[in-house]
Amino acid sequence: MRLAFIKKRFSVHGGAERYLQTLMQYLRKEGDEIHIFSHQWSEEEGAFFHKIGVLPFGSFLSVVTFNMNVRSALEKDHGMDCVVSFERTTCQDIYRAGEGCHREWLAIRSGVEPFYKRLSFRINPLHRSLLALEKKLFSDTGLIVANSRMVKEQIIRHYAVPEARITIIYNGVDLMRFTPENRKAWHEKVRRDLSISAHDKLLLFVGSGFKRKGLKTLISAMALIKEEDLKALVIGGDEVHRYKKWAAQRGMDGKIVFLGPQREIEQFYAGADLFVLPTLYDPFSNATLEAMASGLPVVTTRNNGAAELIENGREGFVITDPLDAQKLADTIHHSLPHLTVMGKRAREKAEQFPIQKAAQEFTETIKRVRKTDRHPDRDS
Repeated sequence: MRLAFIKKRFSVHGGAERYLQTLMQYLRKEGDEIHIFSHQWSEEEGAFFHKIGVLPFGSFLSVVTFNMNVRSALEKDHGMDCVVSFERTTCQDIYRAGEGCHREWLAIRSGVEPFYKRLSFRINPLHRSLLALEKKLFSDTGLIVANSRMVKEQIIRHYAVPEARITIIYNGVDLMRFTPENRKAWHEKVRRDLSISAHDKLLLFVGSGFKRKGLKTLISAMALIKEEDLKALVIGGDEVHRYKKWAAQRGMDGKIVFLGPQREIEQFYAGADLFVLPTLYDPFSNATLEAMASGLPVVTTRNNGAAELIENGREGFVITDPLDAQKLADTIHHSLPHLTVMGKRAREKAEQFPIQKAAQEFTETIKRVRKTDRHPDRDS
């Protein structure tokens, strides 16, 4: 088959890109021809890239023009057997809803933002463009792939999409790269480099977009926990100075280390004891599954699709309210005596979700969707 994949930015360092790379490896073994329609990319062996222009990048015009231009490019090439989009576009046979449901995200934000911000959701051209695209793609796309039950239920609730048109394929993880064995190589070195004692319990937070990921709640929770030997490591990029100030105001100066984005992230999982992500909204946090594969128990929220893999008290804990710093503090405190056993169970659970399995399931899904099936019965 000649297969087209739509990904606005294709970088070898992104989670979605690693997923797509593994998927393409499986498809190439089947003899399929891979085409990637992208605005920015890192070259990938065995794939043909098609440059898609946008105006200007990062704005609502970027969203609109990317969709318009990729549609035009595909219309000129009538030889694709299946088109798979990882972006909010309207020209695909399969849409992978890796970014979740934008209408749901705005609903969550409306519960925490001031009035003027909520008002902007209605008039901001970026939000209006995303919602318009979302409505059309959920209406017209033959098959939608959600990465969690949470996302599937949100799509059905907001857009009345028939359940039969949504399939769930959980994200996968590289079990060789993310493994408890990394602790032997990196645990002591990471702590030594960061001047963190072997006796300290080290929490790990990974994710850019600190506001959405709940870093403020974690900092507030840290201030409520009385253990003197508790520290936190924050990895990701976003207004670091603002959150450092917030931490210092709560007496956390020196107890929370900000490192910015890191490429060799597996080393920091190896140096930590507990992964904490009090996210406001995450369709499925790859970092959560990576932490579990690395042997770390997880504390996260029910607004994280990856929380569906966690049973309270076994692989970690799932809290209901991502803004409840006291509950998060209590949960972290309760977790500390059980880190070893929960970490072992977390690894066992992660082993059920290798990235190869996710790619294989997606490959089988693609095979079921042919160009001749581009207009399935929407009411079925």
